Amino acid sequence: MIFFELFYTFFLIGLFTFGGGYAMIPIIQEQVVSKGWITSESLTDFIAISEATPGPFALNISTFVGSSVGGAFGAVCATIGVILPSLIIIIIIAMIMKKFITNRYVQGALNGVKPIVLALILATAIVLFIKVIFFGGRSLSGEFNFDRKSFVLLITLLMFIIIFKKINKKSINPILLLGLSALMGIIVFTI
Repeated sequence: MIFFELFYTFFLIGLFTFGGGYAMIPIIQEQVVSKGWITSESLTDFIAISEATPGPFALNISTFVGSSVGGAFGAVCATIGVILPSLIIIIIIAMIMKKFITNRYVQGALNGVKPIVLALILATAIVLFIKVIFFGGRSLSGEFNFDRKSFVLLITLLMFIIIFKKINKKSINPILLLGLSALMGIIVFTI
């Protein structure tokens, strides 16, 4: 029964989320934490791991949650659940592509959804920032605990990115940034 519930929950998440994996975070949090599958702290860890792991964020997070709830088969169920709606929608869109692209109502609806997706991603980033910096990665209802090390690490990385962009006139490679972040995390949190 848990396998069907994982599939169904992530199917609905995949079906009703626009804007990719980051826009899914509030819905995933509401669904999996309220069902008691994982804690809010574990979700924060899964988000960090999913971002650092190669591949699409939505696949990574669904696989991690499914694995923690139902093992390997749970991971498969959650992953298939989250990708199946997109697959079905893409197949339908491909079949009616010409009408779909030129339809002004569809274009208007998609343009109307863009600000909401941006707001969801921004809200998630703000909540994660507050949780990590002010609550040590735990629930917002937990004890206030300003994490100076995380704050210094964040400011240092942001300064590095800004200086890199000014010098090289281009964005930093995400793999290099992840490696640098990991190295700095090891230095800051183990010393």
